[in-house]
Amino acid sequence: MKRTMQVIIITSFVLYAFILLRLLFFTSRGYWSNMPLFEYAKYSSNIIPLKTIVGYISALSDGRMNTDIPIRNLVGNILAFMPMGFYLPFICSKLSKGKVYICIVVAIIFAVEVLQLLTRRGVFDVDDIILNNIGALIGFAICSCTPIRGLFKYRLDRKVD
Repeated sequence: MKRTMQVIIITSFVLYAFILLRLLFFTSRGYWSNMPLFEYAKYSSNIIPLKTIVGYISALSDGRMNTDIPIRNLVGNILAFMPMGFYLPFICSKLSKGKVYICIVVAIIFAVEVLQLLTRRGVFDVDDIILNNIGALIGFAICSCTPIRGLFKYRLDRKVD
């Protein structure tokens, strides 16, 4: 039973990681590809916290923008990283401790944003970092205080009977 549960969880993690990588790095962004990296970074990056979030909320509240784009961006950035709250502690029991988990998740999400910038497969947006971390923390909180926690007896770094 333990081996079966591990296989199911690992398979779902691989599927999740594949989908996440596809969303983050394999969407078409062709018109920026010939621009020098410095210019691309200058025009496509947001380093002002809450600028994008407040802009979307403001545009929604006064009707300047269709609801689809801001909702997809705001909610999507949160939902995309919620599964990390389950998978990372499952893969490594040290990540079941809140402080360690937070440090690792912040580093992973920051690295993703930098890689998106360097590969020109996205933009560097500090608000994406904020929203992704909120999602990862929500996932961690849900898995830390619900019956789902019982699945952690099948952790990868524990010996299987």
